[in-house]
Amino acid sequence: MSNLEKTDPDRTVTALIDADRCIGCGMCTLVCPLQTLAIENGKAVIRGTDSLNCDHCAAVCPTEAIQVASIDSSLYRFKTFSANCSWLPHGRFDTASLVNLMGSRRSCRNYTDQSVDRELLEDLVKIGILAPSGSNCQPWTFTLLPDRAAVSRLGQQVGDFFRKINRMAEKRWLRWGLKLFGKPGLDNYYRLHHATVQMGLYAWDKQGRDLLFHGATAAIVVAARNDASCPSEDALLATGQILLAAHAMGLGTCLIGFAIEAMQRDRSIVRNLGIPEQETAYAVIALGWPDETYQRTAGRRPVTIRYA
Repeated sequence: MSNLEKTDPDRTVTALIDADRCIGCGMCTLVCPLQTLAIENGKAVIRGTDSLNCDHCAAVCPTEAIQVASIDSSLYRFKTFSANCSWLPHGRFDTASLVNLMGSRRSCRNYTDQSVDRELLEDLVKIGILAPSGSNCQPWTFTLLPDRAAVSRLGQQVGDFFRKINRMAEKRWLRWGLKLFGKPGLDNYYRLHHATVQMGLYAWDKQGRDLLFHGATAAIVVAARNDASCPSEDALLATGQILLAAHAMGLGTCLIGFAIEAMQRDRSIVRNLGIPEQETAYAVIALGWPDETYQRTAGRRPVTIRYA
């Protein structure tokens, strides 16, 4: 299904206007993406039949004359810190500090045994959903693995999946046969990943070492509804915000790509997490209190930049 064929999100208009407070400035009509609002007789009124429910009209109103009923205001109230609800104007944040945060967040592969408080996990989700989403669909869902036992259960299921893949990849006739019919995936997996995965499985089974989640004491699975206009982008934008916020909170994070690969190929893993069929998992974030310290930010390889 292409993006153009996907189902539209709920466009029900839920904006409410207090005519006594409205001063007719027209700012709400300027920021409304669907022209749901108009100015008539010096007051804002609802004239459109569709709304993104993006809350821009309420956010821009100087007299608080507009309320969007579908908005859950509690999602901007955090349990582990107090948020500033005033709008930060363009150019009014320290760019150097932002870049320092981005550069300092690294994939963490060493964690302490300390658990992560559930309130921190819930606040991270609230921070994640501050990300933009296509057509304001906000299709994301978040499955929390709040303790080491839950993380280990997912790790075991992912390990079982790769045991099967490794056994298949070890059959040379199968790899070559598939490659002959234009399906080189299994052969590529054998060359690039089989040995590493085998080492990880051995460490898990024989040594009790976790080379998948690296001993993380919590995890967040970020998924999105399949009928959204761009679910993968939406989920990954939310994921990026969680990664940065976790670092600011003192937590270490690591994206577990092998887990996502297993979950997208074996739906039973997803079902065991309670994620319904109409959702796809796009990111697994390992979380915990870091047991590593860096002296400086790490560099990057050269990047391709084009002007079109």
